[in-house]
Amino acid sequence: MLTTRYVPGSPNWADLATPDIEGAKTFYGGVLGWDHVPAGPEFGGYGMFQLNGKTVAGVMQLPAETVPLSWTLYFQTADATATSTAVKDNGGTVVNEPMDVEDLGRMTLCADPAGAGFATWQPGTNTGLEATDTPGTLCWAELYTPDVDAAVGFYGSVFGWETTTMPMPGGGGDYVMVHPAGKGPDGMFAGVVENRPDAGLGATGPNWLLYFGTADCDAAVAASDRLGGTTVQEPTDIEGVGRFAVLTDPYGARLAVMQGVSQDT
Repeated sequence: MLTTRYVPGSPNWADLATPDIEGAKTFYGGVLGWDHVPAGPEFGGYGMFQLNGKTVAGVMQLPAETVPLSWTLYFQTADATATSTAVKDNGGTVVNEPMDVEDLGRMTLCADPAGAGFATWQPGTNTGLEATDTPGTLCWAELYTPDVDAAVGFYGSVFGWETTTMPMPGGGGDYVMVHPAGKGPDGMFAGVVENRPDAGLGATGPNWLLYFGTADCDAAVAASDRLGGTTVQEPTDIEGVGRFAVLTDPYGARLAVMQGVSQDT
């Protein structure tokens, strides 16, 4: 499970690149209940999404023609420079070299060998998201990749991740899950999925898909539809896990919403 007790290799931040901050505020406020808090002029328009006063994501406005409009998942590192070297040494790409963000921390933008983007965060005064794994917060992630074994090998070499495998419901093969070194199955935070052409969810190419908790999956999808989002996968039940759907926001950024079995009403 995701937790705010961050260790090296665990997800500790997520942010959205969007061409329209005001539109994003309306959409995510309606779907996930978020408020928006600007970080201040010295941060170039970067802001925080908050829920009940706790930061649950970041958001920045960028020109639509210059960057993919997407969510980015960050993983904790104790040494951003060493991690960027490990990314390169294992066939990945460092898109932006490690850079200091005031005294908040040190970030690096990267891509794995298949091209899926991610980032790293070396904490300073900002130690990471303030809430996870509850309705309205980051609760899971999935990597869509053409080669599961190669992806597991890359991230294992860079972050030390370990894996747990479980059979998919209905005999759909195995589902590979990852967790920080030494944390065991209780520390699982993501799955790794083969990005087949017929897979549907992964058809956009190698990518990380972020899941956010919701108390009512169907209501979240209805809110998304009403606010200009697109439903990529209709609400679907997974036995023993919960009910999820995949959406894009009005500007093309993909996300999933998950109503866990413990959140059923």
